[in-house]
Order: sequence, then C-alpha cells, then structure tokens
Amino acid sequence: MPRLQPIPLESAQGKQRELLDAAKKKLGKHINIVATMANSPAVLEAYLGFSGAMGHSKLSAKAREAVALRIGEQNHCQYCVSAHTTVGKMVGFSEDETVKVRQGEAADPTVQAVIDLADAISQTKGYLSDDQFHAAKAAGLGDEEITEVVGLVALNYFTNFFNHVAETEVDFPKVELFAEAA
Repeated sequence: MPRLQPIPLESAQGKQRELLDAAKKKLGKHINIVATMANSPAVLEAYLGFSGAMGHSKLSAKAREAVALRIGEQNHCQYCVSAHTTVGKMVGFSEDETVKVRQGEAADPTVQAVIDLADAISQTKGYLSDDQFHAAKAAGLGDEEITEVVGLVALNYFTNFFNHVAETEVDFPKVELFAEAA
C-alpha cells in the first residue's frame, strides 16, 4: 500500500487538476507517479517541466530511456524500471535489450557511451575524474550531450527517490529487479 496516496483525477481541483489533465493528455493515461506527485502541485509542475524539457534533448529516445533503466536498476526502483521497460520497448528496445541496458550494456556505441557516463556520474556523485570525462568525449559525446546526461541522472534520481518514499504502486507490467536494495 502506498505511503503517499495518489490523487484521483475526479477529485483534483485548481492547479492540481490542471496539471493532472495536462499529464494525462501527454501520457494518454493517469499514472500513479503523477497522481501521487499531485499531492504537491509545485513538485508535479517541476517534474512535468523537467521531464518535458528532457524529452526534447539532443539525445535519442533510446539513450534517454537507457539512462532511466540503468539508474532505476541501480537505485532499486521497481516503479521506474517497470515504467521505463514499457517505454523502452515503445522507443525500439527489445525485451532482451532492456535487460542488457539495466546491466549497463548496449549494442549502440552512443547509447553505451551515455550509459557509461551515467554510471560514472552516479557512482562518483558527479565528481568525475578527468579520465571519465575524457572517455565520454572520446566516445563522441559533446558538451550538450554530457550536460543532458547529468540532467537525466538527476531527473531519474528524483523519480526513484520519490517512488521509494511514496511506495508508489506499480501500474505498468511489473518487472523484477536484479537485486534488492541493501
């Protein structure tokens, strides 16, 4: 049972309702993470703005989903891994590829470079060594892409942590994590 209760669309009012309607229009349905974030219209508005902006980044949809899958797995967020497995398949990953990405592997060299950079950012809390930074550059990531990977890591940490605190009920086909959180 969730610790924070999702706000039913039909009972939302004012700014809360406006944001939930906009999210439903964009996503096609009223999903639990958004409904739960609606407990604070300020948080929901920030999330929708950040995630919407990142959807227009230079990185491919596959690269963006790879970061979400990898960070979600590292942070043991079943909601996010389940949601992004579904979305990952929508942007062209096979089921097997979503599993590989969660393990840190991608066939596409650019997606691999993005995963490697996201891993390095996550593991070092952003304090990349010169070698890690130069490896991203050598793999073909420019300043814009590196900046976007930082943004994606931060966005996914936010959603992972939010779902941990809220104990958001998974409303996507549930994907089992590789290992439980310590």
